[in-house]
Amino acid sequence: MRPAPLALTLGDPAGIGPEIVVKAWRALRAEGQAFVVVGDAQALASAPAGGAGLVRTIQSPDEAARVFPEALPVLDLPLKAPVVAGQASPAAAPAVIRWIETAVGLALSKTVSGVVTAPIAKAPLYEAGFRFPGHTEFLGELTASAPLDGARGPVMMLTAADLRVALVTVHEPLARVPASLSVERIVHTGLVTAQSLARDFGIAAPRLAVAGLNPHAGEDGGIGREEIEIIGPAVRALHDAGVDVRGPYPSDSLFPAEMRQRYDAALCMYHDQALIPVKMLDFWGGVNVTLGLPIVRTSPDHGTAFDIAGRGIARPDSLIAAVRLAADIARRRPA
Repeated sequence: MRPAPLALTLGDPAGIGPEIVVKAWRALRAEGQAFVVVGDAQALASAPAGGAGLVRTIQSPDEAARVFPEALPVLDLPLKAPVVAGQASPAAAPAVIRWIETAVGLALSKTVSGVVTAPIAKAPLYEAGFRFPGHTEFLGELTASAPLDGARGPVMMLTAADLRVALVTVHEPLARVPASLSVERIVHTGLVTAQSLARDFGIAAPRLAVAGLNPHAGEDGGIGREEIEIIGPAVRALHDAGVDVRGPYPSDSLFPAEMRQRYDAALCMYHDQALIPVKMLDFWGGVNVTLGLPIVRTSPDHGTAFDIAGRGIARPDSLIAAVRLAADIARRRPA
């Protein structure tokens, strides 16, 4: 029996999304895991990767597996007006949001096995009234009423090679991070991460390592007390809840190869603490996974790259890895 297709949202049509989607299809069409693009068929057909003649509009995701080896299947939800490559436009925002909502609806109804999202630009969405910091928070809202067995996210996790990092705070300005931390928030992130490592990654006894916030993990309170007052108590609470967890560790000691062998995921306190090691380790192949949702969701670990949009030079590596990981996770989930 063929696996259900994935839904792949087009992302911002003025970015590199159309190009990398076509390139990903070229790379993946022989692998047996189909995806259907939710987006504007014309934007794909005009992509610099040679989309013309390769795009086929379908009426239902059920058609995707049959079409996928020969053409790129698309659920065509057209833009109201064309966009210019490299130029973000709030006019495209309603369509971008609709594509995400449609893909999530298909996943919730089990019509597709998961969702992969191409990059969006947040600024034009904000101009159009979008009120979420990003995909992660929006997906949490869209799936909030769906049943879920276990701890509910959303929690952002990035993967690259042998490294997985889960974020306690995500799109917080650095100046606000200390005030945003709490024992409850760290514990929640740890519980969702441990649950997801077992369910979605097949790790029977997940091991977590927790990063400190301050240099030298606070130096016993000499250069910050968050480790003593917040992070340390959270680690103990996770341990009491049955999680195999250690820390807090100085973040500059947490990511060398030898240390990475001691844990299955690191809990990081803020965005760049998590993403810098991921991108240093595998800049092109990192994947963003949203944990704690009733649906599977992954995305490439990069943005819209407006500066190179339309030039035909965008690399699809991260999107390809995101599709493969979404398919792997979907196979572990009950049908």
